[in-house]
Amino acid sequence: MKQRVRTGIGQDSHRFLPVDSTKPCILAGIIFDHTPGFNANSDGDVILHAICNAITSVTGVLILGDIADDLCLKDGITDSEVYLLEAMKTLGKQEISHVAITIEGKKPKFKSRLLEMRTNIARIMNLDVTQVGVTATSGEGLTDFGCGDGVQCFVIITTQEDL
Repeated sequence: MKQRVRTGIGQDSHRFLPVDSTKPCILAGIIFDHTPGFNANSDGDVILHAICNAITSVTGVLILGDIADDLCLKDGITDSEVYLLEAMKTLGKQEISHVAITIEGKKPKFKSRLLEMRTNIARIMNLDVTQVGVTATSGEGLTDFGCGDGVQCFVIITTQEDL
């Protein structure tokens, strides 16, 4: 059987709010305590946003800046999980075979939560956890993210469709 394989890349980044902010830090749909939330209209989940952008690069349907903005600004929905579920609807017959995620930031500490993040992303996207890879780097202080000013994320997704 013949298949069409597509690859999408997505990126997102947000700066942290001041340390006295009460907005929680949410990454991969998980709350990270002891870290301020992100300066964003939504929850600012850069991981789920980068996945949405990777889906956009496959489908051409603008999720962030269009669908998500409508959900956030018109309907008051700030949960990025909702945005990702909307993005997945745009895939049509394309099935995601793999999601590769790399996160850069000095904080929060990611290492002990990588499996939890993989598991939650797999749950949201209805994938097996083996189809989701997550890596993290501190950035060694070479960028604003490595200095602790925020978090950035890059995602590559691979989709396939039977023809």
